[in-house]
Amino acid sequence: MANDLESTVWEALKAVKFPGMSRDIVSFGFVHQVKAGAGAVTVDLQMSTHNPAAGEKVREEVERALRALPEVREVQVNLNVVKPPAREESAQRAVSQDSTLIPDVRHVVAVASGKGGVGKSTVAANLAVSLAQLGLRVGLLDSDIYGPSVPMMFGISQKPQVIGNRILPFEKYGLKIMSLGFILETDTPVIWRGPMVMRAIEQMLGDVEWGELDYLILDLPPGTGDAQLTVTQRVPLAGAVIVTTPQDVALIDARKGLAMFRKVNVPVIGIIENMSTFVCPHCGHETDIFKKGGGERTADLLGTAFLGAIPLDPKIVLGGDAGVPIVVAEPRGPHAEAFRLVAEAVAEEVERQEELKPKLSIV
Repeated sequence: MANDLESTVWEALKAVKFPGMSRDIVSFGFVHQVKAGAGAVTVDLQMSTHNPAAGEKVREEVERALRALPEVREVQVNLNVVKPPAREESAQRAVSQDSTLIPDVRHVVAVASGKGGVGKSTVAANLAVSLAQLGLRVGLLDSDIYGPSVPMMFGISQKPQVIGNRILPFEKYGLKIMSLGFILETDTPVIWRGPMVMRAIEQMLGDVEWGELDYLILDLPPGTGDAQLTVTQRVPLAGAVIVTTPQDVALIDARKGLAMFRKVNVPVIGIIENMSTFVCPHCGHETDIFKKGGGERTADLLGTAFLGAIPLDPKIVLGGDAGVPIVVAEPRGPHAEAFRLVAEAVAEEVERQEELKPKLSIV
């Protein structure tokens, strides 16, 4: 058991942030070992970063925080900085650490948004089905712990089947589907801290019988909090797709989401503009309800791909509420065509970025 001084040291280390990040070095897992006793403290730090100066700054901050403790007389901080592996190597390492964690999934794509209310889950669901309609093997994981909506969008109200210690995903519209909403009671609020959220996501990844997949689409919670950061650190992501609407307030949050992924060196596949225009079903007049072209301008400004625009239509909402995504309800309609073009753009961009072999690390 940890002694009182050791516990005090751990608490002090939780106040040390990685440069430029809001998370502390303990939650990042950078503190490898702490030894404390008789007023002497030794801390071993291990981190993966392309910026050695950041590691040295962390070491200095740790020393400063520990020397400020009245019960500490001697401080020794050992720092080990290693070069981050390539993303493919990192994925292989994750599999070797836990052989049950999605070993047969080629690409994991996170669908994220800087704020709620932009139709992120609707886009994730229709994107996943569209990829499957292209002939790819696709899974959809609703990792929006606090507001899982995939069960309603796919009309699934049953509990998943469990064989041994493996959970069988539901299969519908050519997808393998899993959501915490299948397990929780309806209308039950989730009041969990970060570690519990990550454990739930890990179980839905590693304990689910996904089988061989070309793509696993992760519907992330909205925002840029601990859940999103933890996913980016623990899951080998091929990249992230940012969903936004054209108005300025949504684009500001979209830029924050994009910046978060770049901060942890997760490739940003591109931006999808949802609810781009509304076409009157009676007269055919097109109206820009949330301005026009904001997603494309933001993509150009931030140097990422614009993956496409999805029009606003009540049929998309009705389809989601009825458990039939619009690309299934009207596979030859204009909305299905828009999602098909987006799915093709996502697949092309993932393959292109795969050739670039970007790194996973903290800058």
